[in-house]
Amino acid sequence: MPDSGNLKAVDASQRPDSQSQVRVYAMPPADDAGPSEIVQGFLEALTSDDPDFAMARKYLTKEASRTWDPGARTTVLENGPSTGSGSVGDDRESGRSFPLTGRKVATVDKEHAYQLDDAAYNQVVHLTQQDGSNGKEWRIDRVPPGVVLGQSDFQRIYWSVNKYYFATRAAGSSGTAGGQQGLVADPVYIRQRIDPVTETVKALLDGPTTWLKQVVGTRFPTGTKLKAGTKTLAPDEQGKLTVPLNAKADTADQERCTEMAAQMLFTLQDLTSSGVEEVELQRRNGSQLCVLSKERAESVASRRTAEHPDYQYFIDDKQRLVRMPASQGGGASTEPVPGKLGSGEQPLRSAAVSRDEERAAGVSLDGRSLYMGSLVSEAPLGKPEVRSKAKSEEDGLSTPSWDGRGDLWVADRDPKRPRLLWLDQGAGEPMPVEIANLDGRIEAVRVSADGVRIALLVKKDGKTSLKIGRVERTGAKGEQPAISVVELRRAAPQMEEVTAMSWAGGSRLVVVGRESGGVQQMRYVQCDGSMPASTTLPGLTGVKEIAASEDERQPLLAHSDDGIVRLPTGAQWQTAVKEGSAPVYPG
Repeated sequence: MPDSGNLKAVDASQRPDSQSQVRVYAMPPADDAGPSEIVQGFLEALTSDDPDFAMARKYLTKEASRTWDPGARTTVLENGPSTGSGSVGDDRESGRSFPLTGRKVATVDKEHAYQLDDAAYNQVVHLTQQDGSNGKEWRIDRVPPGVVLGQSDFQRIYWSVNKYYFATRAAGSSGTAGGQQGLVADPVYIRQRIDPVTETVKALLDGPTTWLKQVVGTRFPTGTKLKAGTKTLAPDEQGKLTVPLNAKADTADQERCTEMAAQMLFTLQDLTSSGVEEVELQRRNGSQLCVLSKERAESVASRRTAEHPDYQYFIDDKQRLVRMPASQGGGASTEPVPGKLGSGEQPLRSAAVSRDEERAAGVSLDGRSLYMGSLVSEAPLGKPEVRSKAKSEEDGLSTPSWDGRGDLWVADRDPKRPRLLWLDQGAGEPMPVEIANLDGRIEAVRVSADGVRIALLVKKDGKTSLKIGRVERTGAKGEQPAISVVELRRAAPQMEEVTAMSWAGGSRLVVVGRESGGVQQMRYVQCDGSMPASTTLPGLTGVKEIAASEDERQPLLAHSDDGIVRLPTGAQWQTAVKEGSAPVYPG
């Protein structure tokens, strides 16, 4: 321990990640606390694990405490709120005003949804003197809405959780039959130490977030909440969670109730500490509505993510599509895929394999033609499904991508006619996709397994950024739907340049890029734009392409200076093949 040297104050928002599991308790205001101490004490109390902010309210007047709603929103600042050197002028003799300033990173709204927000934060905290037990005491009578804290405190206190809702099928879609598709992950942030099971269930019952609700739906009847008086939910020793609901859910039939339970069970499965193995939903009178186990839930919503892949794929040094078993580690045995795309008859530069691993789409070596081939027969390739008129190979077709509905997506990067194309079930006339507010040229495209989100690398002024859009399908029943991508939002904002990306879970992507003035790195990011702490992956030299499976147990694949490499869970990068490019998982 040091026994000399200067003391230095450390802001609450500068705690290292190694202290992320430390539980923080707020302190009440001292009897003789001055205005500055009251403000600092209140800001510290906002970073505590106090369930109802009871200690933070002790710094407020009774009226301010009554009107203050900490759940209205959480403002995340880069380095925490600064109060400057002291109070600002106040025309009321008994009052003091302190500025709260900083740079916003994001806000978490009342729906618990994370939204990037790069803007200045300027608010004022006002204090007044009131009568207390020991005479006059300073208290805050005007407080900014919600909670404000620094980014490191936010990462310590809050936890990203996926709620799950059913994807609604457009009337004109010819994908999976039936009125509902698989479950779609809707990421939200909750306070991880404040009864996370109960808070997650409440968030699920509140319905999907605004950005996603246009393309998903809940099976819980409108107005369904926890039964009045329910304080805390916790599983029993066998992992069974009993959830009492209000009267709105009483009339749900068995099929609908089972789908409701599947939504809840998958949501709580992503809450790794929940220990929930089975869910029982109850009517308001306490009678059983339905019960669903984790094993049965897979059959109710089996397309929650991509199927577990049998193989990993890449283009070998002979420009053929080849595969290697997904379960292998280290060096791998490879083989050409069955069918013409594995014969070398048509040299390829990239390919995408359907999620059932029965078909593949390959882009020709010159980047101008897209071929469809079978992986279960020797059927001829036939004519190209898509042609690009680009003169340069680099301006031709991007690596294609299959969604969970069996549809194929590809970008034509022809400078004279850049466009995003969609092929219904991977065949037929390529349909142009309308993209609202696209500012730049699409360089790469990856569609999520649920088919309702699309990740795009968009290039503008020599720099490439990652954008996430919502896929909407409209059209009359029986007709081919019109496809559009709306409400593009930026992800991985910390990276000045993103060079490769892939979906790596229901709401997560793995990206390769660099921060301003930095070196290349690999990180996981959430599709809402958030970047959880400690998500940097082991270093790898010269990464050109990256591939991940939505089945998070599968290793990452990359094309680097070392060839085709894999990153098994808990291990370092391992070279699979010295020569190869364009690695992909099905999708």
